[in-house]
Amino acid sequence: MNSESIYLSPTKLALFQECPFCFWLLEKEKIERPRSPTSTLPQSIDKLIKNYFDYYRSRGKLPPEIEGKVKGKLISQEILNDWRKNSKNSKPQYFDKENNAFLFGALDECVIVDEKYYIPVDYKTYGYNLKEDSSSYYQLQLDCYTLMLEGEGLTHLNIAYLIYYIPEKIAENNLIKFKTEIREVKTDPERAKDIFRKAIEILRNPNPPTPSQGCKFCGWRKELKEKIGK
Repeated sequence: MNSESIYLSPTKLALFQECPFCFWLLEKEKIERPRSPTSTLPQSIDKLIKNYFDYYRSRGKLPPEIEGKVKGKLISQEILNDWRKNSKNSKPQYFDKENNAFLFGALDECVIVDEKYYIPVDYKTYGYNLKEDSSSYYQLQLDCYTLMLEGEGLTHLNIAYLIYYIPEKIAENNLIKFKTEIREVKTDPERAKDIFRKAIEILRNPNPPTPSQGCKFCGWRKELKEKIGK
């Protein structure tokens, strides 16, 4: 077993998929991509949705807009409180013993079917109508969630739910009306495991991978280096 533990999240694996070189720089050299200003509104809405689901959880119900559209019932608040933590010590997580590497991350929500099958749920706020391939952007994230559930010895149905909240209009008293769309996504934990191990292999190598041709950040670094070198 390698002595130094590696901790990766679905977000970092998404970066690895996009550009192994940027991923290596972040993990090995702590060099982040330049960030642009972002809105805090999605985070605020996400917190409100969590509180909304917790309200119905305490009453043993599903929110009415998803009732009959998703399988199972909401898992207990006690379990979910731990699963919502985004820390190396939180659950669920997958441990690759051979590589001494952990995959961890926070779940928005989870439902359980027949008291034994776990289905991860993720909320998304969207500013416009969904496209046919909208769910594909989150495939790796959902694959990772099912792998993390397996890592805890939990069974699943190889599916996950994406619940989209899309604003429709503002009514009186500043009330915003959302429409809800639910997508059932097939998941493959083995696909996530393969990407996870490829990312670990990159990090175990002391030499960085080649900068990606299609990465705008790699291109920006190259241009900057050329100008400074003149």
